[in-house]
Amino acid sequence: MNRRTRAMPLVVVGALALVVAACGSDDDGDGDVAAPPGNGDRVDLTGSPLGEILVDGDGMVLYLFTVDEPGTSNCHDECLEAWPPLAGEPEAGSGVDASLLGSIERDDGTVQATYGDWPLYYYAGDSSAGDLHGQGLNDVWYVLDAGGNAIEDAVPDDMSDDDDDNGGGRSDY
Repeated sequence: MNRRTRAMPLVVVGALALVVAACGSDDDGDGDVAAPPGNGDRVDLTGSPLGEILVDGDGMVLYLFTVDEPGTSNCHDECLEAWPPLAGEPEAGSGVDASLLGSIERDDGTVQATYGDWPLYYYAGDSSAGDLHGQGLNDVWYVLDAGGNAIEDAVPDDMSDDDDDNGGGRSDY
């Protein structure tokens, strides 16, 4: 067996790991990742270190997944454990353009809220209103502005957060 033949399985395993990692799960495999508490009855706009962003009625941050296509969710299985969808058909709250708020039917028959045609998600690593631990994870998860656009800026380094070990306001997931 030559070097190229022995290295091929490693290349394949590495590529598969990258695909799975795009969902950004920090799940340890026990399936116990819970959705953060939130009020999905309403979508609001609130101030954050990244500017005005979409949140649910309890202030839990909402994200889009750039791997999705407008009107279609591409987050399934393990991805949904780390990134639970905003379920249902919420109403437009403060600062939210009601014409951009909508919903899709997922493959499993559940209804997921959308904004500007982007499916909306929570990040299971956000435990409190305003947490931004999911921002920019794997360069595919971002908060949204009032126009339904991804805000791709990083969370400012000077943002302190007592829940993480790096002091930079971001988790190292």
